[in-house]
This record gives sequence, structure tokens and C-alpha cells, in this order.
Amino acid sequence: MTQEVNKDYRHVLPIQIRFNDVDKFGHVNNTIYFQFYDTAKTEYFANVCQNVDWERVAIVVVKIESEFFSQIKGDDHIAARTRAVKVGNKSLHLEQDIIDVDTHEVKCRCFSIMVLYDLVNHQSMAFPDNWRHDIYQYEGLE
Repeated sequence: MTQEVNKDYRHVLPIQIRFNDVDKFGHVNNTIYFQFYDTAKTEYFANVCQNVDWERVAIVVVKIESEFFSQIKGDDHIAARTRAVKVGNKSLHLEQDIIDVDTHEVKCRCFSIMVLYDLVNHQSMAFPDNWRHDIYQYEGLE
């Protein structure tokens, strides 16, 4: 079963730009964007799927695509927006944006496909009903 999810962003995480995130030209290094996305994904799952035994289950990125629209400068105020856009049997599709919170300009967009991995049995696994329920409820599905 696959479910398309609401297109509104409900999860927005302010991001602090650190001194070492900025290159000698005053721009945030492109590799740092992925750290911002990872931090926002972790926070998303901590908020949305609260009944998870992280000693038994991992969520793993199996595909990631990113589009860069404009540079982030060291003194910009930014946030990462995260939303689930599709939930399959064994996969979850996430969309994330890095935005300038003052202008609402999208600086970069990222699309990720993630799967659950059973750390005990060393294999992929289906999304548990409680995860699916939590994601549907958070993203505004019925």
C-alpha cells in the first residue's frame, strides 16, 4: 500500500550556521547542506515516530537527490523544512528544503528515499503500523 501525503510542511527546524560551515568565499559548503538535512531528518523522526526502539531499528537513506538554487552565506538565517511525501510498504520518501527564514527563499531542495533496517536480524523491514499511523496523523492524512 502506498499513500500520498499532504504537501504542507509541518516540521521546520531552525539551523545555526557554524564558523567552519563557511568556505573562504563566505558561502556554506555544499557538503554541509547534507548535515543540515540529516539533523532535520533525525529531529523529524524523533518528533513524529516517538515509539521507536532505536537499538533494534535504523532508518537508512538509499537514494538522495539535491537541487541547489542559491548560495547560503554565513550570516543568513536558515531553517530546514521536512515532510514525508510518500509512504510505501518498505520505503518512505522525504522532501526537504533549506530556506532563508527572512525572505522564505528556497536555497536548496532534497529528495530522499529511506528504508527501515532491522538491526537484530540484519535485513530490511516493512514500516510498522504505528510508524505509518504516526506519519499519517502528523502529515494530516485520514
